[in-house]
Amino acid sequence: MFDKLEDLLIRYEEIIQELNDPGVINDQNKYRKLMKEQSDLSAIVDKYKEYKATKEAIDDSLKMLEEEKDEEMRELAKEELNDCKQRLIEIENDLKILLLPKDPNDEKNVIVEIRGGAGGDEAALFAAELFRMYSKYAESQRWKIDMINLNENGLGGFKEVVFMINGKGVYSRMKYESGVHRVQRIPVTESGGRIHTSTTTVAIMPEAEEVEVELDLNDCKFDVFRASGNGGQCVNTTDSAVRLTHIPTGIVISCQDEKSQLKNRDKALKVLRAKLYELELEKAHSAEAEARRSQVGTGDRSEKIRTYNFPQGRVTDHRIKLTLHRLDDILNGDLDEVIDSLTAADQAAKLSKMNESQ
Repeated sequence: MFDKLEDLLIRYEEIIQELNDPGVINDQNKYRKLMKEQSDLSAIVDKYKEYKATKEAIDDSLKMLEEEKDEEMRELAKEELNDCKQRLIEIENDLKILLLPKDPNDEKNVIVEIRGGAGGDEAALFAAELFRMYSKYAESQRWKIDMINLNENGLGGFKEVVFMINGKGVYSRMKYESGVHRVQRIPVTESGGRIHTSTTTVAIMPEAEEVEVELDLNDCKFDVFRASGNGGQCVNTTDSAVRLTHIPTGIVISCQDEKSQLKNRDKALKVLRAKLYELELEKAHSAEAEARRSQVGTGDRSEKIRTYNFPQGRVTDHRIKLTLHRLDDILNGDLDEVIDSLTAADQAAKLSKMNESQ
């Protein structure tokens, strides 16, 4: 591990030198590439420098214990030594996590699909609440939301909502949200006051670049229609909405959020690329079934991942057996504690698997 860290430190220092080269500064493509590489390496290099400094502090404390006669100074050296040894263990663990293979999709934008499942209108109402939750979370992260398609049920609920989240590292945070979200509460429409259980499905798909997905437009059928629902005069009175059918897979995508038919067409193609990319990822995951078992679930739409229990004010994530009695905060977009816990559990599982193979 430390040979690799030394190599990364050398490479980091080389990048710093290259970035000061006028020839590189004038080559914008090379400059951007080096800046990204520097950004990717900075966290691990900083942590490795901290490791080396802590090792030096341990050596200094040991040297002091050998040479120092004053008992009070020796006690201080012992205390410093113990603190540094404990810190060194923590830094080594942090370095192992930083050296774990990164998900190549982590820095990508995502396309999110939320659909009401079992529970009819109540499931659609909860789908709207999940959309609000993710919108609030995106706002807290300074990410941008771009609507693609919305199918309302007339009661303020969403039968389906599709949107894009743009920002730095969106997939790395949002990828654990894929799956079935279950809600337990007394529906507004329930006169008897009984608690109902409904489900809503969330799919998180990394945005796919054109080079990552081979897409033949001859396999695509485009239909245009008049948009429905909220949207103003232009949206509702022109044939601006687009329905895209991918003939080989049977995937159908509707997009009606933009006034321009061309923009809706482009958005529909983005969603299709993401869906085709997700299909390729699923094939790869199936081929690496053993590796998948070592991870926290990040993609199976049929997996029940979380329960939102309103009478008890709790949220339970079933994958890591995490229960928080902070339902209102979480539905208001305060998702960091949940996502941080899922990330930590995923890293711990990968570390455990890595240690087993060594």
